[in-house]
Amino acid sequence: MSEKNGAGRRGLLRAAAVGATGAAVLAAPSVSRAQTVTLRFQSTWPQRDIFHEFAQDYVERVNRMAGGRLRVELLAAGAVVGAFQVLDAVHAGTLDGGHGVVAYWYGKNKAFSLFGTAPPWFGDANQMLGWFYHGGGEALYRELLQDVLKVNVVGFLSGPMPTQPFGWFKQPIERAEQIRGLKYRTVGLAAELMAEMGAAVVSLPGGEIVPALERGVIDGAEFNNPSSDRVLGFPDVAKAYMIQSYHQRVESFEMLFNKSKYESLPAEIQAIIRHGAEAASADMSWKLQDRYSKDLLEMTQRQGVQARPLPRPILEAQLAAWNKVIERLEGDNSNPNNGPFFKKVCDSQREWCRRVGNFFLRYEASQVAAYNHFFAAR
Repeated sequence: MSEKNGAGRRGLLRAAAVGATGAAVLAAPSVSRAQTVTLRFQSTWPQRDIFHEFAQDYVERVNRMAGGRLRVELLAAGAVVGAFQVLDAVHAGTLDGGHGVVAYWYGKNKAFSLFGTAPPWFGDANQMLGWFYHGGGEALYRELLQDVLKVNVVGFLSGPMPTQPFGWFKQPIERAEQIRGLKYRTVGLAAELMAEMGAAVVSLPGGEIVPALERGVIDGAEFNNPSSDRVLGFPDVAKAYMIQSYHQRVESFEMLFNKSKYESLPAEIQAIIRHGAEAASADMSWKLQDRYSKDLLEMTQRQGVQARPLPRPILEAQLAAWNKVIERLEGDNSNPNNGPFFKKVCDSQREWCRRVGNFFLRYEASQVAAYNHFFAAR
């Protein structure tokens, strides 16, 4: 081949390559638009709540990682259905997905709350997520959704929450006797616990709690954390903020998706939805350190809130009540999906917590001693 002919052929090949690349660039947007899947995803939180912000953080991560192939549209509580109806809506396909907490489905099966407001045998919520993803919890969760309830839903847990406050009251709670007859808002297994202690329990979604407390429909209420509590308006209607409690020692968020819709997506998009929950979980645990600590100081230093730890006798009464609640629910043999499954989950959790809890108690140095050394007033 002559040098001239070789150069000419190379020029033609280069031109063809450029043309092909250009065609691909021009074609890509239309292909991307044709393949974009849109999912309607409703949270169970008011739009102003930091929990809805956490849901938005998850959605943004998924959308960015999907690169135009998937677009998750986030809606606030009530946009399509009420907060407590999200699971049913996702099952029916009215919604493609939802962001909430497992305890909201407690009325369907009490074992749900073991994946959310579990007994305080977990050291913290991160240990609960460890059990879920590495201790057999996820398989039990799938069994509950698909075999016990037979709902067309898949889900992932994400976002370890700190211990939740006992809640907001007009007057401090100083004795266990004050709980008897108290009209009190909570959800999940905590409702069983408080009923065992003599409270009259009311379950309300987040946006309805403060109006009920203000009107006297309830005497006390817990929601979750200083940032949510502050923006929902608790400091405007009550000043006694009782913190440190065993009623909801651990909890995390739940990302739900319609199973048929999820399984119709390409494997890499399914992976983005799942692993996006893991990424959002880590970021949430870091973000809340900043926001919760600031909002607690804001309430106590500028809004007249008195944050008081729950007295030890009440904590001990909570633990004693937990024993009775667990024993009763494990022994409920009214049908095979009640006590036997509840006990199956409890046994799995106890096995994990006995080993993992022992490890951390033996391994971790006291945070109290170190904090006091460096930061206590001198």
